[in-house]
Amino acid sequence: MTEIWSALLGLCSGMALFLYSVKITSGSLQAVAGDKLKNVLAKLTGNRVMGVAVGAGITALIQSSTATSVMAVGFVNAGLMNLYQALWVIMGANIGTNITAQLIAFDVGAIAPVVALLGTFFCLLTKDKKLRSIGEAVAGLGFIFVAMSLMKNSMEPLSEMDIVKEIFASINNPFIGIIVGIIFVIIIQSSAAGVGVLQAMAMSASGAQLLGLEQAMFIIFGLNIGTCVTAVFASIGGSRNATRAGMLHMLFNVIGTAIFTVAYYLLPVADWVRALSPNDVARQFANMHLVFNLASTVILLPFGKLIVKLVKIIVPDKKGDDDSVQYLKYLNPNMISTNNQVGTEVLISALCNEINRMLVMAGNNVQMSIEAVLDNNEKKQQTINEIEEYVDYLNKEISFYISHAMVFDMSEKDAVTMSALFKITGNIERMGDHAINISGYANLLERKGLKLSDKARAEVSQMVDTTKEAYNILFGSKPGSVHIRMAQMEQKIDDMTDDYREHQLERLKSGVCSGDACVIYSEMLTDFERLGDHMLNIAEAAAESKRISFAIPAETEAEEKGKGKGKAAVAKA
Repeated sequence: MTEIWSALLGLCSGMALFLYSVKITSGSLQAVAGDKLKNVLAKLTGNRVMGVAVGAGITALIQSSTATSVMAVGFVNAGLMNLYQALWVIMGANIGTNITAQLIAFDVGAIAPVVALLGTFFCLLTKDKKLRSIGEAVAGLGFIFVAMSLMKNSMEPLSEMDIVKEIFASINNPFIGIIVGIIFVIIIQSSAAGVGVLQAMAMSASGAQLLGLEQAMFIIFGLNIGTCVTAVFASIGGSRNATRAGMLHMLFNVIGTAIFTVAYYLLPVADWVRALSPNDVARQFANMHLVFNLASTVILLPFGKLIVKLVKIIVPDKKGDDDSVQYLKYLNPNMISTNNQVGTEVLISALCNEINRMLVMAGNNVQMSIEAVLDNNEKKQQTINEIEEYVDYLNKEISFYISHAMVFDMSEKDAVTMSALFKITGNIERMGDHAINISGYANLLERKGLKLSDKARAEVSQMVDTTKEAYNILFGSKPGSVHIRMAQMEQKIDDMTDDYREHQLERLKSGVCSGDACVIYSEMLTDFERLGDHMLNIAEAAAESKRISFAIPAETEAEEKGKGKGKAAVAKA
């Protein structure tokens, strides 16, 4: 009995060390890679083959398919990646995660302590943060093999117990094996670690007889399904597309498992994999893991569009998912959590996209409010008020995210950008206030039964055209030149305001315009002039950061057009 307890403690110790080592290795490699790796993941996924390659390469480098999948979910939520690109990355992540199992199969336990010791000394002797992370990754890799030796040795007496043999003998049904794998990986949160435990069992003297490839293969399939849970949780609270991205990982592995389960009954899959390494059960497990992920990717790669359509059916658009319901489209609480895995770069991109939405809404309101002075009606006033409430909501939420993000450890470049985004958000909100002021003048004219002269109405029409031209500059200029072009436009607005005031005085003297109407029109000119100031402030803040540009992602733009039929749309270059 004492021997059994000692074996159980050894197994628990080995598993704990294994899980911790995998986490340390993955976290250290991610720290070494930094945000540049995330930028590569976000940008180099244009076609399916490149997307799979990038997903596989990054996962092999950081040793965590879960981290790669969570990044993909964050990128989709931030508008940096569409669902098709996310699917390619997830497929690649499943391939890249096999590196750990293949390394473990080499059974280099004899030199593992030396590797762990070298990595530990490297951590202790260097002060450079990146070099220390490299040392931690090396030490973590060494401790993975040390943990494997502990688990392998602990399995010797346990595998001889009748109750253990009965438990593993009961896993003779594919569905039971899949369920065991799912439950196991949900507990330990790592499919690579799950495969490692199976390999440790196989590497013990009698473990190969205890668990055969036919039993292990379905546990491995279950491990792949269960590891998707983290990505699904990461998508909670995000956009519908982010939720779909989380579901893509799950659906891909479920379909792959279904294909291999059918193939198991029709083809000698286990025999084919066993033939690759007849005398090495641990390698057989690693190869089955690799064959499953590689074959699933090859089979399903041509059907990416169908998989995305299926996910959209499973996770349909919410009723009311349009601009009449206030919600954040690109930001979610995971982006400002302490264990944020998408990085500051993605958070900034999400903030920019959310601010773009806010700017478009404010632009719609400015144009509608000026047009209301010419043609006012109750429906237009209601729309203006609703959009203003939405702009205020976005201002509050975006400011909340920026203020919480500012406590993160970030580069000077990111800090400057965050400060610029905060300035931009405030100026957009004040533009919305001026739009409400101008729509109020339209109401006042109607309530008092006043009308502007034909010349004044022509000037108001020119204001509408000028605001459209100003928005074209904001949305159509590069960050480095937007402030120069907007400064010219702001001067044009100032000159127009001065000219219109002179024209107004002439009309007042000649009796063409009533005094009350002139007062209202004068107030409107003040708001028009200040709108130019705020747009210049926005352009200067964007230029200050040298990386903020105002453009709606192509996929989102198409969605907005579909939802915005019948609504006023801001002019774009």
